[in-house]
Amino acid sequence: MKYLKQLRNAILGSAALLIGATGPLAAEESLTAVSFGGAYGAAQKKHMIDPYMAKSGKKVLFEDYKGGIAEIKAQVTAGNILWDVVDIEVIDLERACSEGLLEVIPRDILPAGDDGVAAMKDFIPSALANECGVGVIVWTIIYAYNDKTIGANRPGTIGDFFDTKKFPGKRAMRKRPQVNLEWALLADGVAPGDVYKVLGTKEGQARAFAKLDTIKKDIVWFDSWSQAPQLLNDGGAVMVQSANGRIFDAIKKDKKPFTMVWHSHIYDLDVWAVVKGTKKKKQAFEFIAFATSTKPLAGMPDVAYGPTRQSSNKLVDPAVVPNLPTSHLDKGIKADGIFWADFGESLGEKFNEWLLK
Repeated sequence: MKYLKQLRNAILGSAALLIGATGPLAAEESLTAVSFGGAYGAAQKKHMIDPYMAKSGKKVLFEDYKGGIAEIKAQVTAGNILWDVVDIEVIDLERACSEGLLEVIPRDILPAGDDGVAAMKDFIPSALANECGVGVIVWTIIYAYNDKTIGANRPGTIGDFFDTKKFPGKRAMRKRPQVNLEWALLADGVAPGDVYKVLGTKEGQARAFAKLDTIKKDIVWFDSWSQAPQLLNDGGAVMVQSANGRIFDAIKKDKKPFTMVWHSHIYDLDVWAVVKGTKKKKQAFEFIAFATSTKPLAGMPDVAYGPTRQSSNKLVDPAVVPNLPTSHLDKGIKADGIFWADFGESLGEKFNEWLLK
């Protein structure tokens, strides 16, 4: 009897502990957000993640990924959702949304700007063009060189990037077809306004790969944008393809002797999106509403990415404005997310086949 009484008390005591722990455990339940790391991720942590946790009292696990939709698709297909909120490039957003990998984000969750302007008027139109995302930044892909290693000649066009006779040495490029194929056509003389029309044909695709063939033996491939400034600094390449913010951060913070070339840059947006099937959808929406409000977005120019709200622009340091992609739109083209939603899979396969040749 004494043993049974002790056992009963132990069980009741354990149950009480579990019941008592429900509140704290629930409070500790965290949201998982993923982005691209580096200076960009640091800016998001400073201006979005940390302020949100301080205001809401809720925890956010902030992790890095390499971009694309493969990992998102694997989670949704398996029904094993590990991420709740993801920073995704619009060039990938269209496909991810059309394939049902992301939740639709209601626009009525978005607050007005700090100046009172309604969100739908405060955001630039492209920031809310897709129902599965809310714009975070306008960014671009440029190429850059090291002043100390480039030599006497200084490149200034996309043609120079492909000219290994005039500018010998390795070129570092991200290992995916997006941007590389557009750059190849631009370097081969295709007018900016015709790039996607040409790339949508078999002849245009063959032309792009033929142009890439001219520098294939001189290409150093990388997967993460964080590798671009490292390759330029270490001499692994004389020119590197890069998100503009990575090079800006290296120049500003690390005093690197790098120069950015804006000619034929390909600009795009990043958005916050919510992975389809997350059990934390309500909190994910709450986080996005906060992270895309006026003040958090105004912190993105820290790494030379333009904010997507007009009310945020009013808070940007005028000294940073010349380094924002939005100051050089006349020299670049907008990445076509709809094109890549239609052609991403087939061109991805062709690109991988080309790599193996």
